[in-house]
Amino acid sequence: MTKKIIISLAVFAALVMGVLYGKGLLSVHQGIAPPASLSALVLEKTPKTAPAVHFADAMGGRHALDAFRGRYVLVNLWATWCAPCVAELPSLARLAAHAPGLKVLAINTDHGKVDAAAFLKSHGAGSLPVYLDSERMMLRSFVVPGLPTTILVGPDGKVVARAEGPAEWGSQEAVKYFKRITGS
Repeated sequence: MTKKIIISLAVFAALVMGVLYGKGLLSVHQGIAPPASLSALVLEKTPKTAPAVHFADAMGGRHALDAFRGRYVLVNLWATWCAPCVAELPSLARLAAHAPGLKVLAINTDHGKVDAAAFLKSHGAGSLPVYLDSERMMLRSFVVPGLPTTILVGPDGKVVARAEGPAEWGSQEAVKYFKRITGS
């Protein structure tokens, strides 16, 4: 009798895993590799907890990355003087618009006073919320070697992937990938 129960439980667990995988509710570390258009996005071999960092919004309000636990967050660090950063901003805006289960945080890291809202608007990314890290806490905490750098944080608050350099975030296959891993 015990053997039948164990086999039944194993079959049930396999079915549940299959359903979750099919719906995209399993994490990127459970078999869903990024598409070719996101070749810059490298999965972490051993995800580590994201640093406890804060950043500001356009009104000066302070936000913690931890506040977004429970969902996937794509943290993009950019600056106005960084040509590849500026080039990928519209792509990030497309991704944010088409993958509602993913929170896209495009965080400006310029040291001086910059009108990030006007800059985003003039570069085809005005739909992105304005976030600032003028103290460059994010750059230091995530040990960023250059811009743009994008970090994918999982619902558990762990860094699951990282892209150093630009990527085509808004491509159809990228949007499909993020919809799949977020279940949206």
